[in-house]
Amino acid sequence: MASITLNNIVKEYDDGFPAVNDISIDIEDGEFVILVGPSGCGKSTLLRMIVGLEDVTSGELRIGGDVVNDKPPRDRNLAMVFQNYALYPHLTVFENIAFPMRLAKGKFTQEEVKDKVQRAAGMLELTEHLDRKPANLSGGQRQRVAMGRAIVREANAFLFDEPLSNLDAKLRGQMRTEISQLQRRLNTTSVYVTHDQTEAMTLGDRVAVLKRGVLQQIASPRELYEQPANLFVAGFIGAPSMNFIPGTVQRSSTGAMCLSTPLGEIELPEHIAAAGQDKDVVLAGARPEFFEEASQVRESRRARGSVFSAELSHVEWLGNEQYAYISYENDPRVAEVLQNLAADMDTDELRTQLVVAVDAMSRVRGGDTAELWVDAGRIHLFDPATGENLTRDAEAGSELTRQAAEDRRRDRERAAANGG
Repeated sequence: MASITLNNIVKEYDDGFPAVNDISIDIEDGEFVILVGPSGCGKSTLLRMIVGLEDVTSGELRIGGDVVNDKPPRDRNLAMVFQNYALYPHLTVFENIAFPMRLAKGKFTQEEVKDKVQRAAGMLELTEHLDRKPANLSGGQRQRVAMGRAIVREANAFLFDEPLSNLDAKLRGQMRTEISQLQRRLNTTSVYVTHDQTEAMTLGDRVAVLKRGVLQQIASPRELYEQPANLFVAGFIGAPSMNFIPGTVQRSSTGAMCLSTPLGEIELPEHIAAAGQDKDVVLAGARPEFFEEASQVRESRRARGSVFSAELSHVEWLGNEQYAYISYENDPRVAEVLQNLAADMDTDELRTQLVVAVDAMSRVRGGDTAELWVDAGRIHLFDPATGENLTRDAEAGSELTRQAAEDRRRDRERAAANGG
């Protein structure tokens, strides 16, 4: 195992385009870090620089404390699991897993090769498939073979390049669980590239969010979700995405601070209102679960939020959850900002509609006018000009990431105590 340190890493191509631009990340020994972002954000290029398949234009790359900028891939002792598995179709599962040891001629005896392959196959539930060829395996089994090959190398770190993107949705969920459990058991430093924010949120100890080659924020999944640094992180992390509602902070006729929006006035706590009151317009960030039907909110909680009425355009019932949609007129002052944000997130457009979570048992339907309550104390205000989160509590966010690191250490200690 080894730590991986990226100091001001830059990758420029011949045309001068910086695919990776001044990224610095410290990955601890045994940590699982996810690189996430839309297509073209530089995440795979960064991974390829770590493994040595791409040259570093400038900056310093260290593995286990040693500078490796000029070391070839074979001297970095890293195991990479590719999107297409990179298995040899003419070799059995046993020989595919054993291949890295066969390359190290003379280093392992036949007995050692057999022992390591058997142990890796046991971990990955591949023991009964060792004599089969890759063509006779399912997609999930082929993925496990690729992981087995990485395990037997006893590498300093595992590098995963979108390893689940070729699997169907159900199998992806299953493999996410297996990769997570395996990484905890082996306690091997791991860097994992994905464009799927669900994978990022469920797998990573910390997640690095990239946009156009620039690191936007690196933190625990919970910090990214609850204390995003900017509009891009807030919009990219979470499904459904955070709602961005244009508005102006002002004092209402009753003297309370509120946000005047196309949906009506939303009363804000003083400390949140203060962050945006000197701006002509702000974007209020509110996740769907910040909302409830007002009739479902206990009286003791109502004072913490604000109630407004809106006509629902349609409703989606998903069994254990239900989302209601509300259309509204966009503010032309933020139209370009939201259009650019959609392009950065690699989506067609950010529609001017509010998505709110309602109880799965609710009978509201499209065309109904619903009275909704929003937990105003959880709303974030963003500056449309810079994208900055004006209400981010950096200290609270750091505490969430610190707690996540503490939980990871406890996992490692439990795994060691169980002999895993």
